[in-house]
Amino acid sequence: QVQLVESGGGLVQAGGSLRLSCAASGISFNIMKMGWYRQAPGKQREMVALITGGGTTNYADSVKGRFTISRDNAKKTVFLQMNSLKPEDTAVYYCAAGDISGMGYWGKGTLVTVSS
Repeated sequence: QVQLVESGGGLVQAGGSLRLSCAASGISFNIMKMGWYRQAPGKQREMVALITGGGTTNYADSVKGRFTISRDNAKKTVFLQMNSLKPEDTAVYYCAAGDISGMGYWGKGTLVTVSS
């Protein structure tokens, strides 16, 4: 059974930092693309950051230079370090796993709230 469990969300002031974690089980973690997505109230879900099994990363323009995605294959965990947070970063953040056919596995999400 595939499980992706996010943690690390919470309330932070603008300019602050948070580190999200996603622990994976039931998948071939080392070879899978992992990603973080977010959905703000009233908005569509959007990609935040992706990392391939080989470590290649991709970021949404809105978070470049502020967020960093990384992975620990030994611990089957992917991280999202979020710095210089802005109120517009407020959203539910979801961890996802997939391959070239798409992101087929999703976590339940963790809420990040950035106060101004």
